[in-house]
Amino acid sequence: MKPLLLVNPNTNVDTTAAMLDIARASLQDVRVEALTARFGAPLITNETALAEAGRAVLDLVPHMGAAAGVIVAAFGDPGLSALRRQIAVPATGLAEAGMAEAGEAGRRFAVVTTTPELVAAIARSAEAYGHGPAFLGTFLTPGDPREVMAEPGRLVEALAKACSRAVEAGAEAVVIGGGPLALAARALSGRRDVRLIEPLPAALRLAHRRAMEAGALA
Repeated sequence: MKPLLLVNPNTNVDTTAAMLDIARASLQDVRVEALTARFGAPLITNETALAEAGRAVLDLVPHMGAAAGVIVAAFGDPGLSALRRQIAVPATGLAEAGMAEAGEAGRRFAVVTTTPELVAAIARSAEAYGHGPAFLGTFLTPGDPREVMAEPGRLVEALAKACSRAVEAGAEAVVIGGGPLALAARALSGRRDVRLIEPLPAALRLAHRRAMEAGALA
């Protein structure tokens, strides 16, 4: 069976390994493999790094092999549109999948993340994916993203507080916005006051469905 391929658009191999562990646990009957960007930033915190990450994703096309589908595992979905023009199998983005699940049936939702310089890009993604007024905006953790993310306990607590602010603003669902936030999103998944969306498992579900529909998993 052909694998689903997880592409990490940043250069952090530890992030790749963590996401791959979650992916394999989420889809136990499907083989999942991973690639890491060969250049760019170890953490995508602004639109310059996001654009570079898109180029890094396309750089990996010759190394993607015979995959059944490709998941661009960064919340800005860098390079996703261009990737679809270059490969013959379905390509899926984290923001695309996470927002689709959060906004199902017109449900109002928010994104919670650590990167203030990507707020505008997240809003553009929500508009491009057709969510319009259902998207209530992005709620941020305080402080420098790198410092917050360097301490897992602090990160989970900060994301939880941002989730609470989103719920107070009327969000019926919250997407934890970021591939490197996958472990923290898993730690928050037991919240009962809101539907919490982990974008990596959401992307795996969507990628698997698309691969099945395309007959690519044979």
